[in-house]
Amino acid sequence: MTTPPADPPITLLIADDHPLILAGLASLIASLPGLRLLGQAGTGLAAVELYRELRPDVVLMDLNMPEMHGIEAIERICADDAQAKIVILTSYQGEDSVHRALGAGARGYLLKDSGFLQLTQCIRQVAAGRHYLPPELAAQQASRIDANRLSKREHDILLHLSAGKSNKMIARSAGIEVGTVKFHVNNILTKLNVSSRTEAATVAARRGLLGAF
Repeated sequence: MTTPPADPPITLLIADDHPLILAGLASLIASLPGLRLLGQAGTGLAAVELYRELRPDVVLMDLNMPEMHGIEAIERICADDAQAKIVILTSYQGEDSVHRALGAGARGYLLKDSGFLQLTQCIRQVAAGRHYLPPELAAQQASRIDANRLSKREHDILLHLSAGKSNKMIARSAGIEVGTVKFHVNNILTKLNVSSRTEAATVAARRGLLGAF
């Protein structure tokens, strides 16, 4: 009986400005069947150039990179190849970082303290054309969708609310009635899935919503 040919290995490019991280990832990849490392980049610019040269199946990219930030590197790579499959592997877990990375074209996002089983699962899923987010980050992004449904007026009131203003002060600043402010505040609390003004301000800051004003 003829043995069916083995699937070709998933080829990888890793980009990180810490030599120890690069060495550790290279060693890990070398130990795992079905994966093959094509190259290593120590800067965002080098990652873009190596991608053009090597065309790996999957890129593992840090965010905080010299010469070119990881987000810009993702945008450059995806501009060259709309089918590029990039996984962010970083220490940053802020909701805004995840949102920006996915918006730039990344298909996966993992923290550096993830286990190697989760890393290999992520690589294989992304290589197969799917997206991958750990459950906790997926939940964050799902909750962010409701936050993005805030109206312009609700965004304005959220800014005042986060500055510690009372409903009367907000009404005076916005030129609307106090009852209207209360209506919008209730909508904000519902959309952010919080129960208090203080919690709304905290969630808004964590999600990067206040920077939009």
